[in-house]
Amino acid sequence: MFTLYPCAAGCGKPSLSGAKTCAQHSANADLEAGRLIHYIQSQHSVKDLVCSGLHFTSIDFSHRRYFGCNFTGCTFTLCVFTRSFFRMNFFDFSQFTECDFSKTDFQFTSFAGSTFQDCTFEGSELVHVNFTGAHITDSTFNDSNLYNSRFINTKIISSDFIDCNVKKTFFIASKQEQVSFKSSNTAEAVFELEQ
Repeated sequence: MFTLYPCAAGCGKPSLSGAKTCAQHSANADLEAGRLIHYIQSQHSVKDLVCSGLHFTSIDFSHRRYFGCNFTGCTFTLCVFTRSFFRMNFFDFSQFTECDFSKTDFQFTSFAGSTFQDCTFEGSELVHVNFTGAHITDSTFNDSNLYNSRFINTKIISSDFIDCNVKKTFFIASKQEQVSFKSSNTAEAVFELEQ
């Protein structure tokens, strides 16, 4: 798991990997993002990386293995994560716009409080994944395994969960508008707490 080194500016946020400050206090956050992208793309497996608060546009994160990385508070636009493998990673309070996560294997990963606009997770393994408090719009999870994941207090609009395994998936207090669960095993999901 990544080691947190506090930002030298004293803000309490973690410093970026290989730097002394967080993204907010970096002299050039775009330069730091470029440095970390170059590192990621030169590796097959990425471990314990801290990229919190950075912005990524049109970056290929696909076909790699990620272990214990911190992407909290990042912004991802038009990024591709296809056929990647994620274990114990944090994307809390991040923003994803037009990103492709299809055929990706996520386990024990957190997207709590994140925003997804026009994203796809089709054909993915999303096991023990935390989407609590997320806002999901115009996105698709079709043909995915969502076993034991959490969509608690999540707002889901115009999105599809067609032919998904939602066994032990929690949708408690989620707000759903124009959501399709066609051919999914919703009887094995949890939509309300038992009284």
